[in-house]
Amino acid sequence: MAIHNNKLVNETSLYLLQHAHNPVQWYPWGEEALQKAKEEDKPILVSIGYAACHWCHVMERESFEDETVAAIMNDNFINIKIDREERPDIDHIYMDAVQAMTGQGGWPLNVFLTPDKKPFYGGTYFPPKSLYGRQSWKEVLTGISNAYKERRQEIEEQSNYLTDHLSKANNFGGAAMNVNEFAINPQQLSAMARQVLQQADMVSGGFGAAPKFPQTFVIKFLLRLAYLWRYNKSLQETDEELGEECLRQATLSLDKMIRGGVYDQVGGGFARYATDNEWLIPHFEKMLYDNALLVAVISEAYQLTGDAHYKQAIEETMKFVQRDLMHPAGGFLAALDADSEGVEGKYYVWTKAEIENLLGDKAALFCDYYDVTEKGNWEEVNILQVKAGVEEMAVLHKKTEAEVKETLEDCRRILLDHRYTRIAPATDDKVILGWNALMNTACSKAFMATGNETYKTLAINNMEFLLAHLKTDNGCFLHTWKNDQAKYPAFLDDYAGTIDALIHLYEITADITWMEKANELVMIVEEDFSDEQGLFFYYTSKAQTDVLLRKKEVYDGAVPSGNSVMAYNLYKLSIVYGQSKWAERSFGMLQQLDKSVQQYPTSFGVWSNILLELYTGTQEIVVIESNKDTYFEILYEYLPFKILLTAEKATAGFEWAKGKKKSGNANIFLCRQFSCKAPVSTVKELISLINNDL
Repeated sequence: MAIHNNKLVNETSLYLLQHAHNPVQWYPWGEEALQKAKEEDKPILVSIGYAACHWCHVMERESFEDETVAAIMNDNFINIKIDREERPDIDHIYMDAVQAMTGQGGWPLNVFLTPDKKPFYGGTYFPPKSLYGRQSWKEVLTGISNAYKERRQEIEEQSNYLTDHLSKANNFGGAAMNVNEFAINPQQLSAMARQVLQQADMVSGGFGAAPKFPQTFVIKFLLRLAYLWRYNKSLQETDEELGEECLRQATLSLDKMIRGGVYDQVGGGFARYATDNEWLIPHFEKMLYDNALLVAVISEAYQLTGDAHYKQAIEETMKFVQRDLMHPAGGFLAALDADSEGVEGKYYVWTKAEIENLLGDKAALFCDYYDVTEKGNWEEVNILQVKAGVEEMAVLHKKTEAEVKETLEDCRRILLDHRYTRIAPATDDKVILGWNALMNTACSKAFMATGNETYKTLAINNMEFLLAHLKTDNGCFLHTWKNDQAKYPAFLDDYAGTIDALIHLYEITADITWMEKANELVMIVEEDFSDEQGLFFYYTSKAQTDVLLRKKEVYDGAVPSGNSVMAYNLYKLSIVYGQSKWAERSFGMLQQLDKSVQQYPTSFGVWSNILLELYTGTQEIVVIESNKDTYFEILYEYLPFKILLTAEKATAGFEWAKGKKKSGNANIFLCRQFSCKAPVSTVKELISLINNDL
């Protein structure tokens, strides 16, 4: 029996542990493996994936568990396994390299490096046998090994070319223009909105063709445009109907997701994406960050429209997160796998016979409502989706709408209880700082939308957990935590998201401590992540030395880019603390990307929302000597372009709160760029002032 020297057995990552007993001699990324490659002059194979990745599991079963394949890998390569969620910095570098080589990317990501970490070849999934023009994994391994021995100079040239390409991709962000000249006009905003709507699926919601991802930043942009269009005459003059079109597409997209199979109709929460145009067939993995971003944007939709089904989706998704993605200590867990018992989606799908057996005489109504048939709607089983309304079911089954809702709720509870008797997908139980920050912000947003104190308490407890377990003695943070062990220096996304969460946490608590912590973290980010021009930020800290190069990320993808969130943070905190240098830096970042953001708003969703706020201006609201009811009455209003502060005596360290005095019963101030209107005494008066000023 072969002896396997697999180095992953002491790791904490679920993904790495899933490969800890492969016959491949895997190493984690680190000095031991990198040094061994130099000493033995072998190419490095870096294989990157994550625990909830279906095709990662497929390639493991087909290739990495095969003794013959493992022997080829062990003899010819230094093999490194990486959890992309633990080391997104390495994933970003080599994903960009593979996309430059092949024009596509994804996971599993398999990339070959020289001993000095420079990439020269790569791809994603490779089958065990040649298929559809795709080389087999054995052929790739043999070809690369032979080329490395026989055509070394070509490989060195390719690796140098690719590394130079990656380095040049960072060459943006020169000297900023005059910030006083920076502006965006109504015609430009209208053009951005039209650009988004041109890519929209007007029938099934979302943007583009399958596979379909939520694109929450773009939906948020449309919601905020719709809100602004109601009151801004300049925008109305450019295109009278555009605001309503934006609202229709935003709500259509959310409604189709909530009614579709991409949403777990029994247990709440969203899968990562849909593989079809109609949002029926999900890729069944459930990621913390998707659910965080969707809760946040659905909360805005609920505040804007008041539609009750948005509140239901918020509540069900938050229950899912608390039930299935919550560590007892207060952290949010990363993900649930797509597979159970080796089959994708098995945990979530149903046969009609199974439902009839469980629900009895309630089954007919349930099956009609959720499109359950004998034939099934996916691989002879049923993915639950809502095809008809409660009103239609009430007529069809001769019940009141209240009775239909009660019956459906009872049925969902029965099915959820039964589902817990099944073998569940694996839980990736690491705590990731940046994803927790996104969920923390979502808790704050959910509280603002619903007033449910549970969400506020959840946000406070989670932030206290992050500060206790992922913050180091020198004030810096670490990226992940598991088994009481935190590791890896935090990345820009981690810090940017945490600052944003702290700002929101101040708003929902009025506790100045959270804003002060946000202020402290901005100074750490400026010191450790700034580029040479002092404008954009690198993804990795200046203290981190184990990567090929430091990248700057600006695109808003599945999660927001650290640079876009930092631009928003700097802008917001410049108002709170009167720091003009932060505003200038934020404007400078936007100026450098302005044309790209306007031309490709779906790729720069967070940046687009910043541009929108700069157009309308930020509503600086100060409540002096407030009672709690007044403050929270404002908080519950849909005011997407605001900073809300409260101060007992107009001090509290906030620059534009100083010097304001209560006048009779008037204690609510509306300001813009440090210029304030006369105070008002009711929230209704405040909202009138805001709407007239948009």
